Amino acid sequence: MAKPKTVFFCSDCGTESVRWLGQCPGCKAWNTMVEQTVHPETKNAAPKTMSRETVKPVTLSQIQVADEVRFQTGMDELDRVLGGGAVAGSLVLVAGEPGIGKSTLLLQICDALCRFSKVLYVSGEESARQIKLRAERLNVSTSQLYILSETNL
Repeated sequence: MAKPKTVFFCSDCGTESVRWLGQCPGCKAWNTMVEQTVHPETKNAAPKTMSRETVKPVTLSQIQVADEVRFQTGMDELDRVLGGGAVAGSLVLVAGEPGIGKSTLLLQICDALCRFSKVLYVSGEESARQIKLRAERLNVSTSQLYILSETNL
């Protein structure tokens, strides 16, 4: 088994460093670097495979289109950006530079959506603890919000 190593990450923007720093190089915040132990996988571990259905190309005319059911998120500007609301079962990827407020915006969106639905917040960058701390700062507290944090894909 591989030896665990220690990394430091910024609790505000998620920037990682191999050593503790007083100021985050990503967002320039002071005293936000938090220590975390990482357990790397062994090199001889068999890769996990997923079975996939074979997908074949089709012509544009073969694709069936139905009216998409959109629902209002409760945030007018978000609904406008999403073309009139979110599509049921859809996935929206939010990307951008570190520290511009993606996680803060997403928690606010989740808070609005949790008023009428269950929400799964999946993070490939921040730990569940970081998300919880940000949610507390934003007064987001709901039993409808589920958190999944995974950086080892």
